[in-house]
Amino acid sequence: MHCLLAVSLFLGLVTGAVIPKRTGKGNVNGSHKQGNNGNGKFNVQMGPRPYYLVEDMDDGPLKEKLQSCSEGPFTVSDFVFAHRGAPLQFPEHTLESYSAARRMGAGAIECDVAFTNDKQLVCRHAQCDLHTTTDILNRTELASKCTTPFTPASEGTEAEALCCTSDITQAEFKTLCGKMDGFNPNAMTVEEYLDGTPYFRTDLYSTCGTVLTHNEYIGLVDGWDLKYSPELKTPEVEMPFEGYTQEQYAQDMIDAYKKANIDPSRVWAQSFLPDDIFYWIENEPEFGAQAVYLDERVDTPEGYANATASLAELAARGVQIVAPAFFALTKVDNAKGAIVPSEYALAAKAAGLEIVTWSLERSGWLNEGGDYYYQYVMPVINNDGDLYTVLDVLVQQVGITHFFTDWPATLTYYASCFGI
Repeated sequence: MHCLLAVSLFLGLVTGAVIPKRTGKGNVNGSHKQGNNGNGKFNVQMGPRPYYLVEDMDDGPLKEKLQSCSEGPFTVSDFVFAHRGAPLQFPEHTLESYSAARRMGAGAIECDVAFTNDKQLVCRHAQCDLHTTTDILNRTELASKCTTPFTPASEGTEAEALCCTSDITQAEFKTLCGKMDGFNPNAMTVEEYLDGTPYFRTDLYSTCGTVLTHNEYIGLVDGWDLKYSPELKTPEVEMPFEGYTQEQYAQDMIDAYKKANIDPSRVWAQSFLPDDIFYWIENEPEFGAQAVYLDERVDTPEGYANATASLAELAARGVQIVAPAFFALTKVDNAKGAIVPSEYALAAKAAGLEIVTWSLERSGWLNEGGDYYYQYVMPVINNDGDLYTVLDVLVQQVGITHFFTDWPATLTYYASCFGI
């Protein structure tokens, strides 16, 4: 039933989406600008999911406002950052996922940047996730190169595999098929291991996602006249890697945009490592001015307190944008039973920092309070429509400027309704 629900939510989108019909690898030349078929028009489509969420909301002014926008118009919005494309239903960081995100009005599309064995840049969420996001374990000649080849579950020990972009060359990477992220820890075979898609996603479009290099992503997004949110992924191998330093890695990512003549104002370079942000501020100030510090320190109570206290110091060092997970930006006012801005959010604004956040639509059903992303507001979350209640606080009270999402239509609907 879970998979059927996820599939049904997407059926309204595919009618008008321009997603290549493929017998092999897809077309990634990005040659067409924003319009399709040479007519200069581009129809942003919502599909049924935003409507389902709105109807599931508690009655009130916000629901009435969103209902009033049901017939659009819906437009591309820079507020909407496509997190890995549209991985709620498409294999992440693939042409198909990016195409779906574009169709749903994302103003910027993310490529998580990792490096291969020959020091080329590709789009993967983590350097070592090929075993869960691609079919590498089904490719005998490539599976043998994995850091940790597949080992079946045995006597209470979970199945194991670890395959990294740095295990293979860029050319080898390009032969892979993207799949929905997930694995079965109880697997006895490779086929069982690869069959682990979470309940709230679907394998309907997971036939053979077209994986992309960083340069292909740049050309694709430029051809669509959209913006970029590349993240320099924290290496999972010891650096320097065969002489390849962290600094060179950070520089190579920026150089790719310079070589393609992409204006820095179109690029939000991201990293979880403060030193990467400081490197860009010092060495590539035009890109550093819009660099996004992904602040994961908030994941523990002690880290949250330390992060909140250090925001003014980050601003003093030239950081202009911070991006914690969105749970860190709100809390519940127990006296009012209402969601309000958190201490972190207030401190960021006081320090003059712009706030970006992540990632919407990664939580499945919210009728039992949500998960990691809703941890500070769980007492007042009881239905899927509460997603829009939290979003409204983040926009109207916290003042976020961009939001990463696994399903852009959900944000585009709100952004178009409120003119952001």
